[in-house]
Amino acid sequence: MDFLKSLNLKSNNAGVSTGLEWIPSAGPEIASYSPVDGKLIGHVTSADKKSYEAVVKKAEQAFLEWRLVPAPKRGEVVRQVGEALRQQKEALGKLVSYEMGKSLQEGYGEVQEMIDICDFAVGLSRQLYGLTMHSERPAHRMYEQYHPLGIVGIISAFNFPVAVWSWNSMLAWVCGDVCIWKPSEKTPLCAIACQNIIQDVFKRNNVPEGVCNLVVGGREAGEWMSGDSRIPLVSATGSTRMGKAIGAAVGARLGRALLELGGNNAIIISQDADLDIAIIGSLFGAVGTAGQRCTSTRRLIIHEDVYEKVKSRLVTAYKQLKIGDPLNEVHHVGPLIDRDAVKMYLSAIDKCKAEGGVFVVEGGLLEGNGFESGCYVKPCIAEVKAGMEIVRHETFAPILYLLKYKTLDEALTIQNEVPQGLSSAIMTVNMREAEQFLSAAGSDCGIANVNIGTSGAEIGGAFGGEKETGGGRESGSDAWKVYMRRQTNTINYSNNLPLAQGIRFDL
Repeated sequence: MDFLKSLNLKSNNAGVSTGLEWIPSAGPEIASYSPVDGKLIGHVTSADKKSYEAVVKKAEQAFLEWRLVPAPKRGEVVRQVGEALRQQKEALGKLVSYEMGKSLQEGYGEVQEMIDICDFAVGLSRQLYGLTMHSERPAHRMYEQYHPLGIVGIISAFNFPVAVWSWNSMLAWVCGDVCIWKPSEKTPLCAIACQNIIQDVFKRNNVPEGVCNLVVGGREAGEWMSGDSRIPLVSATGSTRMGKAIGAAVGARLGRALLELGGNNAIIISQDADLDIAIIGSLFGAVGTAGQRCTSTRRLIIHEDVYEKVKSRLVTAYKQLKIGDPLNEVHHVGPLIDRDAVKMYLSAIDKCKAEGGVFVVEGGLLEGNGFESGCYVKPCIAEVKAGMEIVRHETFAPILYLLKYKTLDEALTIQNEVPQGLSSAIMTVNMREAEQFLSAAGSDCGIANVNIGTSGAEIGGAFGGEKETGGGRESGSDAWKVYMRRQTNTINYSNNLPLAQGIRFDL
């Protein structure tokens, strides 16, 4: 395939890099198969402990030099990364689609998200602001500033194999940090392609070796990073179960953990909703990326006055969905990532039925011509009741649950009663309802939208959630502060040493 050649990918690839060079490793070989057609894309040699140690030592050395490069000059390097991504957008977007299984437009969109965060980071490189405070002591000046933190460990998930890494790395680099990336072992070639792009840019700019590091591996590699006191911050995206393990390991050594974990996102559809907008937002939120986004819509909480109308329109819309090869742009829905994901999808359907859920659009595995990989499933819709156990859990698949409500307070209770707290939305043209939804007594999620769906966040805002979603914030706004250490400074330019709070210490 031409896009593999363009990205310098081979049938056998090294999986450990210190940013400028690929280094040998004796870790187990990982085979990457496409969920699109089940074909082998390539092999990757994963990290062993020796190569991991080599990467960490190189990162430590690089940080000592990189932190002293002026932030705007670091930003210039990131600007060139963005330009390189623009040149490779088509090839990298196709790889994302082919290795992960999302639609080609979503693959392109993910690369565009990387480009956007580069642009954001370039501007940020001249805006790493501190604060000046008035001192209570005469002839004193107080201020605070931010310094680079050190090595940032990034553990990313398969569903966004490149974008979420870029959210972390581009900001970390302009802040003066160095990064070690452990991508999902389900999408290792996307990571290697990014590393190839970065290496070319870094070599041209004489960036120290060890600023951008890659460690392909499984769970063990993530455990090495989580328990490594040389890595002050570990940013991890994945399941709540995984996040709890990482949080415990990092917390035990008093490190920092930035966690972006599960989502069980709901859209409230009011009796005052614009149903055209509501249907489009709900449909994309539920079936986009085959329901494998952390922001995917899992639940629709629908006012009883419009419940039947919304259900009917959704059933009609689902009949029009085209499922198949995601590189063919006529298809709306591609495959799940692998057959294990299919098993979890089928198990969730069985559990839902056992609890009394009624499917108005039936699910199931798709087989036959074009579905040979065994990873294609039918997006489905089930009518359920609040409190059902299956509805409290996130299933990374296109299963949409419908619930009915009478009052907005009831709808908010239903929305907030799940353990997760990532994204949420309300569809209404009623200003009072919208404001209540956004108030302290409204949605308890990190993201709360009005008249747009739960999926599709922009990089300008901080991204993250509450409760079992982990509490982390990435991407825009002031999320950059996570990657730095804050320092308060007081300067005495007088001839005396007055003490704070008026304390006297006379000799």
